[in-house]
Amino acid sequence: MGFSVSGSAAIIFVAAFIGFGMFYSASANGFERVNDAREDQRDRLLDQQNTDISIASATWNASGNENLVVSVDNTGSETLSVEATDLLVDNDYQTGYDTTVDTEPSTDIWASQERLEITVTSFSSPPDRVKVVTENGVADTMVVS
Repeated sequence: MGFSVSGSAAIIFVAAFIGFGMFYSASANGFERVNDAREDQRDRLLDQQNTDISIASATWNASGNENLVVSVDNTGSETLSVEATDLLVDNDYQTGYDTTVDTEPSTDIWASQERLEITVTSFSSPPDRVKVVTENGVADTMVVS
């Protein structure tokens, strides 16, 4: 065996070592991303399971300034965001409404066992149904009285 056989074997060994190193780092990063995604999914599922709301009332006030007042209780153990809570009235997404959490109008935190009050003033006729949807996808529906 001459130098050419030993040299080519060394080159092949080094190339295999570099190739395995690139394959290992790429596959390890891929597995790490998949595991992180699964952990995030488990966290979202746990948050969803700990979230529960109940619409206490949905009232149309037709005396003078016509508005809709929806009172929603956070009956779960998860603290929710007021900004991430959505309101649908007769299947129309609503924006530009006033919110109050336990008489505090400037907070975005809706903790467990607190009441969120939503006041909408953009209606000319009484609506039929309201639906409140939380950031975790948990929702409740009620007929307007």
